[in-house]
Amino acid sequence: MKLPRDLGGEELAQLLTRYSYQVVRQTGSHMRLVSSCKGPEHRVTIPKHKPLRVGTLSGILKEIAAYLEMHRQALIEELLQRR
Repeated sequence: MKLPRDLGGEELAQLLTRYSYQVVRQTGSHMRLVSSCKGPEHRVTIPKHKPLRVGTLSGILKEIAAYLEMHRQALIEELLQRR
């Protein structure tokens, strides 16, 4: 599955609530999300842009997939199947 070209930062943050990510703060146009579903806290920063650039989205999903110990492609399919 290809990465979507129209996914915004706020929509991605909403989709990540499935994995216990919560917005803990916002500074300017960037949101800080935190999850502790796999033990230690994992923090990720997401720009609040609409749409996110493909490289930025790819990097964010790669980092989250590594934390969740799953393949990036499987994460993309799970996140975007109910979008």
